Amino acid sequence: MVPTAAEHAAEIAAWRGRRLARLTAEDGWLSLTGLFWLSPGDNAVGSDPDCAVTLPAGRAPERLGVILVDGRAAVFEPRLPADPGLAVGGTPLQGPNPLVSDAAGEPTVVALGPVRFHLVERGGRLAVRVRDAGNPARRSLAGIPAFPVDLRWRFDARFVPHDPPLRFDVAGILGTFETEVSPGAVLFTVDGRELRLDPILERGESDYWIVFGDRTNGSDTYAGGRFVYVPPPEGGRTVLDFNKAYNPPCVFTPFSTCPLPPPQNRLPIRVEAGEKIYRP
Repeated sequence: MVPTAAEHAAEIAAWRGRRLARLTAEDGWLSLTGLFWLSPGDNAVGSDPDCAVTLPAGRAPERLGVILVDGRAAVFEPRLPADPGLAVGGTPLQGPNPLVSDAAGEPTVVALGPVRFHLVERGGRLAVRVRDAGNPARRSLAGIPAFPVDLRWRFDARFVPHDPPLRFDVAGILGTFETEVSPGAVLFTVDGRELRLDPILERGESDYWIVFGDRTNGSDTYAGGRFVYVPPPEGGRTVLDFNKAYNPPCVFTPFSTCPLPPPQNRLPIRVEAGEKIYRP
């Protein structure tokens, strides 16, 4: 059912409110304070600037412990004589603890008060992402510029399954590549021209994720493209609403590893809907 202009505007306003709340949450993108690539062997963790994984100054001991890396396996080993209040999943951590990266689903999160860190894996390499709930960046985001809400950019799109599912490599801004899987193509028509996008089915998600580019990139919108989700198709149809197109996290923090639009998702039109480039 197509909403009225007023209903659609209210829907987008609510969506934007949730979007800001997620960005500024304690575990949101604006809580990030670091991204540190690990080396084989011992990787020191602490607030000492010489540590391989540097935690926020004044928020952690200078030497909290080490992450031992052996291939794609990693273990965090505290190196303090007294328990500093470390926890994993709310349970006090007192000895070595294996770390699961985000490649396996939910990563192991090590907490020390408001500071958190966990493993990420990109292109076969391990890194540690550090968050601080007290990061001032969480309070600096008042809003994100956006195009006016416009029903013309909300499409009743056709969904054509890929049989078998399409596998393709997606480049990241750091030069890494990840193989993604697309369950089908989303087709929509603009000014009589049929266009298509290949969404990605993420682990643990029900909606389909689209990384796309268009001819507003680099001028009105972020040069590296934007993201948008579509709900799972019903009866071969789904809703593609570019009013919900949003900036990748690398627009807000240098500690993310954003994917870039694959070649087939670079649209030959200007998508004048959704978030514009954000400049602090």
